[in-house]
Amino acid sequence: MVEIITLITAGLLVGFINTLAGGGSIISLSVLMMLGLPASMANGTNRVMITIQTLTATTSFRQQKVLETRKALLLSIPAVLGSLLGAWFAVDIREDIFEKAIGVIMLIMLVFILYKPQKFIYGRSNISEKPLTWSTYVIFFFIGIYGGFIHMGVGYFLLAGIVGCAGFDLIKANAIKVFVVLMYAPFTLIIFLWYNQVNWKYGLLLAIGGVIGALIASRLAVSKGVVFVKWVIVIVILITSADMFGLVDIKSAISGIISK
Repeated sequence: MVEIITLITAGLLVGFINTLAGGGSIISLSVLMMLGLPASMANGTNRVMITIQTLTATTSFRQQKVLETRKALLLSIPAVLGSLLGAWFAVDIREDIFEKAIGVIMLIMLVFILYKPQKFIYGRSNISEKPLTWSTYVIFFFIGIYGGFIHMGVGYFLLAGIVGCAGFDLIKANAIKVFVVLMYAPFTLIIFLWYNQVNWKYGLLLAIGGVIGALIASRLAVSKGVVFVKWVIVIVILITSADMFGLVDIKSAISGIISK
């Protein structure tokens, strides 16, 4: 019962955070490893929730008529191709260096959110109404590779690419973001399944919470507007960056909660 409650609660938090911002997988991956799964299986199991959660969020955004389906599909193509490479191969890099690099990138994004809101938050119609450039496709191919490898924090890269390269505001960017992840997540899940790296029981319990969190977040995103989404992203970036730089320890905190 403790495991069930823990996994559903973790899934709810991850579904909410991932739909509005990104980086929520740090919670689900930590919980799965605390419950005894090796890192590779935790990574694979997490894809079950990601697939179902993004399907829920995409459906909700589409019902609210904020999903730009055509451009979302175009951006998904290079991301899917990149994710296949990312899921097949591993990157030989020290984990501590990798986490600090992600922390730096998120802090840079935070600066743009706070000091360049007209460029990052509200979008630019002069760009969003134009066809996508080849450089944008290349960028999303590499984002797909990262998503296939680890996924954690991929939402920030997608938001930066969708807003910066395609010109959409944060609401539409979030809708496109979850759609792109939905397109590549099943392919990466299949690869992890092929290598027997998925615990279905844990994955489906996470997904129950993920669906609830995604529904709440997608509704709030549209009803509360870009300012609400901005501050959710700011808070998540600050907490996640603090963890990656060693100022707080989310994994230890989660472990302490589970042990109680």
